[in-house]
Amino acid sequence: MGYYIDLSKIDLDQYLTKLKSADLLPSRMVLKEEIENNFESIKGQGIFTVETLLRSIDTKKKVQGFSKQSHIDENYLTILARELKSYRQPPNKIRDFPELSPEVTKKLEEAGIKNTQQLYDKILTFEDRAKLSKELAVHGNDVLKLAKLTDLSRIRWVNHTFAHVLMEAGYDTAKKVANANYEKLYETVRQLNEERKIYRAHIGLHDMKLCVEAARELSLEIEY
Repeated sequence: MGYYIDLSKIDLDQYLTKLKSADLLPSRMVLKEEIENNFESIKGQGIFTVETLLRSIDTKKKVQGFSKQSHIDENYLTILARELKSYRQPPNKIRDFPELSPEVTKKLEEAGIKNTQQLYDKILTFEDRAKLSKELAVHGNDVLKLAKLTDLSRIRWVNHTFAHVLMEAGYDTAKKVANANYEKLYETVRQLNEERKIYRAHIGLHDMKLCVEAARELSLEIEY
């Protein structure tokens, strides 16, 4: 399926069902208000997939125009656009990952690989990783580590620091996060950070629940 979820394969009715039961961020709970009427109005504009919806409201100007045509509140559409864009958060930069060799980073950048999206297709299989290791003269263990950091970076809201934290906590693939008990994962990460002071931000139990749920939405294509 690729680095991101393929939104063109999710029809509007599927997404409506998902959104109605979703455990959203508090700032996005407004999306559940008048949800049936709003989505009927969206379909009335000839929109039937999530991909088409996102393209229709991905800028402020488009939101304003869509609001006038559909009579859906502009604020509702703005928040809906934010929720949809979170499925395509910017990829993490390779150079931002903690404890990654500057030499490895330099070799990747010289090969035109600067972020996790650019790296994704090059680390999917054992053969892909062996080829990359040979071409860049980078140790296989470093390539495997990068593959796992890339995998974790596909999870919504997981930045370079948190990808590193998940790996250090033993949840080093999207599959392991998807299969995790979020309460146990939260406690493991909390204890790890208490010991090593890796990050300063507050990551709560609800945040961890959303992280696990987001991992469950991903296609698991990377071979380990």
